[in-house]
Amino acid sequence: MDTNKILQFHNCRILKDHCLIWDDLWVRNGIIQNPRLLFFEEKKGSDIKIDCKGKILSPGFIDLQINGGFENDFSSNVENVEIGVQKVAKGLLQYGVTSFCPTIVTSPSHIYKEILAKIRPEKGSKNGAAILGVHLEGPFICHEKKGAHPEKFIRKLTGSDSVLEMYGNLSNVKIVTLAPELDNACEVIKMLSEKGIIVSLGHSVSNLQQAENAVNSGAKLITHLFNAMLPFHHRDPGIVGLLTSKKIDKQIYYGMISDGIHTNPAALRIAHRANPKGMILVTDAISAMGLKPGTYQLGQQHVTIDGKRAFVANTKTLAGSIATLPHCIRHFKKATLSSTEEALETATLHPAECLGMENTIGTLNYGAQADFVLLSDELNVCSTYIAGQLVYHNSKVDF
Repeated sequence: MDTNKILQFHNCRILKDHCLIWDDLWVRNGIIQNPRLLFFEEKKGSDIKIDCKGKILSPGFIDLQINGGFENDFSSNVENVEIGVQKVAKGLLQYGVTSFCPTIVTSPSHIYKEILAKIRPEKGSKNGAAILGVHLEGPFICHEKKGAHPEKFIRKLTGSDSVLEMYGNLSNVKIVTLAPELDNACEVIKMLSEKGIIVSLGHSVSNLQQAENAVNSGAKLITHLFNAMLPFHHRDPGIVGLLTSKKIDKQIYYGMISDGIHTNPAALRIAHRANPKGMILVTDAISAMGLKPGTYQLGQQHVTIDGKRAFVANTKTLAGSIATLPHCIRHFKKATLSSTEEALETATLHPAECLGMENTIGTLNYGAQADFVLLSDELNVCSTYIAGQLVYHNSKVDF
């Protein structure tokens, strides 16, 4: 399709300014256009008119924490990691995901270095969702709250040099998860933040003051809230207390795995009511996403799928999820009784704001990239568009 042509998506409910409104969406050269400028300044109308048949038109979904999918694990198959990432990027289109952060779990230094040289940021297209940069989850985490991370690869944080020695080149990194109670954490957080890398707090036994110090040093995200951290305590709520802290100087964002397994619905409600603008739904999906039960890889160890749960092999330790982002959104909406708009923004606007990309993705404002998804009232994906081009269509949907 000629990208210079003006596309008009009509008969749809568009998520804009926190509301679903009946309106048209205009796209040219992959960018959302202001129709008034088209009409009154350029004297132009649409070249192609697309009837959305009353469906919801939402910004494309953004997943900030995903370890793999469709039998591809980002942390283990080093030689073919580029192929694996591309397969996942392509597969995610069916779930309305238009951009994501491939996540690498706690691993030896040489794994990080080899993988980071191969996973580069990439624009989305018909070949797959955009790669925003890598999310490094570990190895600078707490042994006590390691979760599914292999203990033998966890490392101490001896300063900024230890981070550079562990990871090597950071140019392809978007997010780093670390435990804020570790020695030298604030120094490292400042260094990473100055490089434009988002620091997320997780796999931690941090108290609230340590967490607040980390945020005031530059951290702005929490990795899978409630999971792999101290439980809430009324005298010292730990990292969870950041949601209502008055001693931090910015909006704190927090990921949650809303798969119906990792977090009780009551905990979802508590977090959302305490800090609705900060909630970000993530899948934390592993290589088994989209596949049948069996044994799969997560980094340097095996994971067994039992029903809808993923466990480290021969244990009862949860190891990521096999959930998709639309499932997480639907579960969140049902569990919290939130509006459709609120539910969708947890996977669109909020992650974009956390990354500082809210003028480009996660929005349908004029000038933003035309990455969006058409949804049924039940929030099932009908079609996915990247830069205004159809990249996935559910053939079972009349459209």
